[in-house]
Amino acid sequence: MDSHTILWLTTFIMTGGGLLILATGKRRTAAEELHTVLHGIVPIIAACSYFAMATGQGAIILGADAAAAGTGAGRIFYFARYIDWTFTTPLLLVTLSMTAMHSGPKRAGAIAGAVLADLLMIFTALFFGASEVAWIKWTWFLVSCIAFLGVYYVIWVSHMQANALERDDIQATYRRNAVILSVLWLIYPLILAVAPDGLNYIGDTASVLSIAILDVVAKVVYGLMTVASDAKATERDLAETGRAAPLRKAA
Repeated sequence: MDSHTILWLTTFIMTGGGLLILATGKRRTAAEELHTVLHGIVPIIAACSYFAMATGQGAIILGADAAAAGTGAGRIFYFARYIDWTFTTPLLLVTLSMTAMHSGPKRAGAIAGAVLADLLMIFTALFFGASEVAWIKWTWFLVSCIAFLGVYYVIWVSHMQANALERDDIQATYRRNAVILSVLWLIYPLILAVAPDGLNYIGDTASVLSIAILDVVAKVVYGLMTVASDAKATERDLAETGRAAPLRKAA
């Protein structure tokens, strides 16, 4: 299976996954509806990115002149994936923040800090992938990793402090979601580092397949699981505390 086939298959999987989340997610409260919509739109954004890459509009050839002259090798740079991540990873951080602060006050500063650090991480990773000069490339990679630590700080310090005020099931759900996203997101830079954009230890097909699998798990599988967990939490809110206001009043 080549890279082109992988990109098309991932396009269909992301489209189906997004529609499935939107169809199965519940909307009994404003918060639950927002959770469903955000998780549903994430794979759809990714589907657009994969469609662009599959059709050749989301990628360019870097180093083509050097390859033609016999002094280097060209490589495919999939810039569309960075556009995807610019939208989808902040949305996933927002939903994770909603879980961390399920019923308590929302810490706007912590949420904004996580999103801004995440955007810095993505933008600098874009420059890493687009760079042809080694020292510039790895400087951008280092800056991106430092910004990534900022995201981790919010997830594991700021949000954990806020989450400690929530009931036990919300705390357990947040810890599980935080672990899943933290591990998945850690694998991305490792793959990029050894892919053609980095050290070129693995080929284009292997890197495209690896990132596609990560994307499907982080956006579709994680989304379905998180929406289901949020539905259970909302059921308990409505049944036991009544703190979650219904989205629509009963007739």
